[in-house]
Amino acid sequence: MENKNLILYCFILLSFFGNSQEVLRNHWATRTSDEPTIDGRLTDKAWSDADGNWSSDFVQRLPNEGAQPSKQTYFKILYDDTFLYVGVQCKDEVENINRWMSRRDGYNGDWVEIILDTYHDKRTAFSFTLSSAGVKSDKYITLNGAEEDMAWNPIWYAQSALYAEGWTAEMKIPLSQLRFSKEEIQTWRLQVQRRILRNEELSLWQRVPQDAPGWVSEFGIVKGINGIKPQKQLELQPFIVGTLETFEKIPDNPFQNSNKQALNFGLDGKVGITNDITLDFTINPDFGQVEADPSAIALDGFQLFFQEQRPFFIENKNIFDYRFSSPIIGGPYSSDNLFYSRRIGRQPQGSVSLNEGEFADIPQRTAILGAIKLSGKTRKGLSFGVLESFTPKVTAEISDGSSQLTEPQTNYFMARVLQDLNNRKTFIGGIFTSVIRAEQPETSFLHKSAKTGGLDFLHQWQDRNWYVGANLVMSHVNGSKEAIRRTQLSIPHLFQRGAGHIALDSTRTSLTGTGGDIKLGKAGSGNIQGELGVTWRSPELDLNDIGFLREADLFQHYTGISYRSINSFGIFRNAKATYQHWLNWDFEGKLNYVDWDVSAEATFQNNWSSAFGYFSQPHIFSKSLLQGGPRIKLTDQHGFWWALNTDSRRKFFITYSGWTKTGGEGSYYLLENTLGINYQPLDRLRISVTPKLTQIKHRLQYNETLINGMDNQYVVSLLDQNTLSLVVRADVTIGPNISLQYYAEPFISQGKYNRFALVENPLQSFTEEQLNPLDIINTASSGTKLEVDMDSDGVGDAFIRNSDFSFAQFRSNLVYRWEYRPGSELFLVWSQNFNDTALPENGLVSSLREQIFSQNLGSTFLIKLTYRFHR
Repeated sequence: MENKNLILYCFILLSFFGNSQEVLRNHWATRTSDEPTIDGRLTDKAWSDADGNWSSDFVQRLPNEGAQPSKQTYFKILYDDTFLYVGVQCKDEVENINRWMSRRDGYNGDWVEIILDTYHDKRTAFSFTLSSAGVKSDKYITLNGAEEDMAWNPIWYAQSALYAEGWTAEMKIPLSQLRFSKEEIQTWRLQVQRRILRNEELSLWQRVPQDAPGWVSEFGIVKGINGIKPQKQLELQPFIVGTLETFEKIPDNPFQNSNKQALNFGLDGKVGITNDITLDFTINPDFGQVEADPSAIALDGFQLFFQEQRPFFIENKNIFDYRFSSPIIGGPYSSDNLFYSRRIGRQPQGSVSLNEGEFADIPQRTAILGAIKLSGKTRKGLSFGVLESFTPKVTAEISDGSSQLTEPQTNYFMARVLQDLNNRKTFIGGIFTSVIRAEQPETSFLHKSAKTGGLDFLHQWQDRNWYVGANLVMSHVNGSKEAIRRTQLSIPHLFQRGAGHIALDSTRTSLTGTGGDIKLGKAGSGNIQGELGVTWRSPELDLNDIGFLREADLFQHYTGISYRSINSFGIFRNAKATYQHWLNWDFEGKLNYVDWDVSAEATFQNNWSSAFGYFSQPHIFSKSLLQGGPRIKLTDQHGFWWALNTDSRRKFFITYSGWTKTGGEGSYYLLENTLGINYQPLDRLRISVTPKLTQIKHRLQYNETLINGMDNQYVVSLLDQNTLSLVVRADVTIGPNISLQYYAEPFISQGKYNRFALVENPLQSFTEEQLNPLDIINTASSGTKLEVDMDSDGVGDAFIRNSDFSFAQFRSNLVYRWEYRPGSELFLVWSQNFNDTALPENGLVSSLREQIFSQNLGSTFLIKLTYRFHR
């Protein structure tokens, strides 16, 4: 407790040392009646008529904050009733300009960026970037720079060109793509940023110190924009998709005896209800060209978290995001969220029961008939978002002509509001989500309905350098006795584990739980940053119908404090040292987990970077390892992590990272190494190969539960597991709007279990008092079961599963993309996805070859055409 108080006192003491606020610069925009031709050359009459309004005097942000840039930049803003025009002159030697190409949103090579806070809320902004090679990038910035929505793809026009003194950028941005007030005289916040790759130099028009507490709040001002009217946005994007699926034929299986073809239609739309409020909708959406999730395997029973990659759900996701415990130092519960869009369109949750000789056609995902989003932000600082989506029932077709329900009709709803107060320094918000399923006997194991709600608060002071925040969430699920019992038994809850404060109740038809987070932090002003807080989830909290919850029944304290350099010094461009810790209790008050870490990271003057850290976990009890059994003590662990990256400005550069862990008697050993090899032989071609090898030795692993009368006996063993993956990417950029991308990942993980034992005294240290070894007599049923001697009389009297495994997977995606007009695209896609499970009889590489590359992988070919109507 004394340590916690000391850290708090340090935070309070540091609050007296703030940095003075920068003087805001002004840029005056000019109304024009001559629309310039967007060719990148800035030779039109419109630019010369406003010759006196060029702004310059940029300053460095990196590597030496506040210093003069190596090359100066000039820009000018024009406007009329429909468009905003931006011209930029980037002084440089032509032979030194980096013109690496990429597809849209690649941010490769030299570029210039204009950022507009048209709401003037000091929190959100629209970003438009153009590279010297003519590649466009755009994003929607929120949370004062903490979040960026890269899926935002507005319609705008831009070209770049070389000239004797460097390169120029010319942009034409429709006012319909921006959000601003109805006031006659507009006052927007503005930032212009330029990157010179060879120096890894960023320069800014409005200086923003490295220790500034935010980003958008520090921008300058653009004035002179008068008499424009907010314009309602209207965009319709119909699409057509043709698909051909090939695979190895199985003559007896009527669902797999010939190739499959399909033709699909859909519509995406965006309607401006007002300039501040936008309605997005999708009818029968298609996500066929989305890149596959990274390969992974989980043996602990916990669900895996995957990032959303579907465009409809990514765009404006900041409004719907509600990670109620997301400390800056991270942690195992940072992904917990009241809204996890991957639940919509998920893999059907029901299973299919087949008789001998029957086959089934089981859908791999739930279709989405339609979804709608209403979102916006008013001039008075009220942000809001409403999303509703409907998925139909999903059935598996059986070869005898019948069908079985695997997912019922479901309605998903979520609403979010956030109000800015106190000159955008205080924020109060709320959220509500709902899932309602049609009642069907076949899916009575699912909740009939699930509702969650939350309130959040954030207050900043001393020029936003300090903040205090809080979240409170509540959930309520109801359904059949079977559904609620299933929830109580699930990994996040485990009510059956025999703890004193919870008990399995098979008569319940609902559960209500709470959670929350309270934190205090320092974001800027000087070299020191930090945060401390507490977060909790009650045993009955459940979010997993529409949100993401890793584990309930916990109370966690976290603290992190770091010291960073502001400017370069010696051999360093920048450096940072960090201390952080986590302590975790359950709601019975038992301390389950202690972890403390120290780390250092730095970027050197030659643009190489490195990181190194040490962690210690001196106190570990797991309430989930036995998957329903009692809390068990694990041996202390400690280890290191490291990273080394060469200069990413070079055509060839390498990234290397890894970590290892070991501990006292009974601990397991882990070693993971990841190597990234990146090569750009041409301005239009980039190749990367990333192998990753993970080795685990003697990790205590749950196997199964044996029923012995009224008692359960928990079988554990020591697991040896090796995992190998190889991610290959190749990007060919034919032009700013035409690209060819290839992604492939072969993956294999093998595990062998040994030293089987029964758990006798789970709270003892790792000794024979904790585990009672089992004698393996022999194997049976072709290696699927092990016969064990339970009473040491030399005679087998029980069978346990042989869980040895060799799981192999191959995923690939080849995508040709042509944006033949702004917002309208043609996709040609070839993808492969194959899984195989076997016993680990050979090494990793040979098993991967036998389980994957010697098989008929099958292919999916897809063509998708979209056309974007807009005004």
